[in-house]
Amino acid sequence: MAFSGWLVAALAVGTVPVVLLGGWPGLAVWLALVVLAVVVDLVLAGSPRALRFAREVPPRMRLGESAPARLTVTNTGRRTVRGVLRDAWQPSAGAAPTRQSLRLPAREQRVITTTLTPTRRGERRAAHVTVRSFGPLRIAARQATTRVEGAVRVLPPFHARKHLPSRLARLRELDGRTSVMVRGQGTEFDSLREYVRGDDVRSLDWRATARRRDPAGGGVKLVVRTWRPERDRRVVLVVDAGRTSAARIADEPRIDTAFEASLLLGALATHAGDRVDLLIWDRRVRGRVQGATGADLLARMVDTMAVVEPELIEPDWSAVPGLVRQVTTHRALVVLLTSIDAPGAARGLLAALPQLTRTHAVVVASVTDPAVLEAAGERGDREQVYRAAAAERAVLDAERVASAIRQSGADVVRAAPAELPPALADHYLALKAAGRL
Repeated sequence: MAFSGWLVAALAVGTVPVVLLGGWPGLAVWLALVVLAVVVDLVLAGSPRALRFAREVPPRMRLGESAPARLTVTNTGRRTVRGVLRDAWQPSAGAAPTRQSLRLPAREQRVITTTLTPTRRGERRAAHVTVRSFGPLRIAARQATTRVEGAVRVLPPFHARKHLPSRLARLRELDGRTSVMVRGQGTEFDSLREYVRGDDVRSLDWRATARRRDPAGGGVKLVVRTWRPERDRRVVLVVDAGRTSAARIADEPRIDTAFEASLLLGALATHAGDRVDLLIWDRRVRGRVQGATGADLLARMVDTMAVVEPELIEPDWSAVPGLVRQVTTHRALVVLLTSIDAPGAARGLLAALPQLTRTHAVVVASVTDPAVLEAAGERGDREQVYRAAAAERAVLDAERVASAIRQSGADVVRAAPAELPPALADHYLALKAAGRL
């Protein structure tokens, strides 16, 4: 049972004759009338427990997008239900409007539409629907809450896909499908063609040149070999889901930036003909994608990433070499997406790297904080000087860890959140061109 503001107004109106005329009998009569009105209103109100609900929600949607969620309400009672309906979605589901007016005659249906604009990825759920049904006097209402479960999986937004066309164009250049040909140490021979200005003279094939003469003038035309990057290599992405991944850099959790970089690299690598595997790890495997290719790879990756949230624990890096061996025993590109800000926190990572670099090409990708770099350059007052000193110390610590990683035989890619995905993709293309995969 609930009351509206009209009940308060009715009680307030009853105080006027009591103050002017005095005496408690008048007040008692007025209160009795108000109570009678409440009882009549409740009796004549439609029963909210006679309502039946059916929910229709999109199974998946991307973070930042909007989608309608529909709730079908059926009145199985004998009276019209007039009141307010509240569909109780989680706040992070971004449901709007949260309350809607309802007028549903007996034996009829209505479809209530709520627009969802989630602010976080993961499973966004609705558990209950609450209906407050008022009587004809709008003084009192009957209220009931019904369990109507629903859930929508909010996927990572993949904003980095805007960088994919330009990287695919560069990949086509490496792959020999445009007029630009490159030769990298260890790449695979593709075909022969005539020399054009700008070609690497080291690509000249003198035997093929000697065998080929120009029919018109009888002269010799130079012939070069074209090369293409190796295909069918393995790329293993290991995303750190430990405590440092929960930190927000530029208003985005580190783990979300790691997901963006993984999606862009996965899309690029699968277009290059390489096989991509994903592991999300802290002290246990939080998510795994293996054996997927093409469009199925990205679909499975975003579906796996959607429900993973960072755990406030230290990751166990000593188990990562064993996990990689379970994925592949051959040489692969292993990309570790983690934080390298503090030497103490990176101790486990540094201890595990030599086991990986003995067999694989290893890249450690980490997010840098633009606010730290900005603070390091400010010297306006005493507070800024202290902040700049702390920022400089943080930068030096990160450089020490990066230097130790390079000494272990791994590469380091560091960039701001918006720049890390394309930077990692560029590094992959550079390794591809150099024949290091």
